[in-house]
Amino acid sequence: MDGAQQDRTAGTAGAAPAGPPQRFRAVSGPARAAALLIPAATVANALITVSDWRDYLVVHAYRAGTATVADLRAADTFGLWVSISQVVLYCAAGAVFLVWLWRARCNAERYGARTAQRRARGWVIGGWFAPVANLWLPYQVVTDMWRACAPRRPAPRGPIAVWWALFVADTLLSRSMGHYYLAKKITESGLRDAAALSTVCAALDLAAAVLIVVILTRITAWQNRWRWQGKG
Repeated sequence: MDGAQQDRTAGTAGAAPAGPPQRFRAVSGPARAAALLIPAATVANALITVSDWRDYLVVHAYRAGTATVADLRAADTFGLWVSISQVVLYCAAGAVFLVWLWRARCNAERYGARTAQRRARGWVIGGWFAPVANLWLPYQVVTDMWRACAPRRPAPRGPIAVWWALFVADTLLSRSMGHYYLAKKITESGLRDAAALSTVCAALDLAAAVLIVVILTRITAWQNRWRWQGKG
């Protein structure tokens, strides 16, 4: 849905109207913060996987008579603290990333017609929270920024497509894990299946994190280069 047909229809309701040039918005600081917090959140997600496997192994050992109630409680405590850390880091990483995304999008409008951006500025943030539409709107926003800022024409969009595919797959699989933990009766096999699914999600999350850090770093470098050359 992001090919030539969409490019021809880009300038209507979804695109931002033309306006006077905007000042350049600093992106280096938010980019550096995001490049630190996104991997940190990924590590926290990996620890969630460790916690999931620990829960399964402790329950398995308890049923076999080789673990105690204290071991079960210790596993629960570990999982609680890891979950709190994950939520805090994901919120921090998400907030910093959205700050970077907003500034980078505003800058991207300086390097070409604002109608080259298929979505109005409000979708830069709102697209992540719109039900169903959040499966493609953020991808369009980042793709349009990439095309506007890349020094090569046409700009290869492979990294963004792979990142978004990984991100969506991770998101959908993570949501599907809920039924294991919301089940009326949590079973040993259910814990094992949840841990296995958590492992897949952690791998997808790691790959997506690496790619988005590469993407935001490149866009930031391109925009700063334009600024240093006096073109922004």
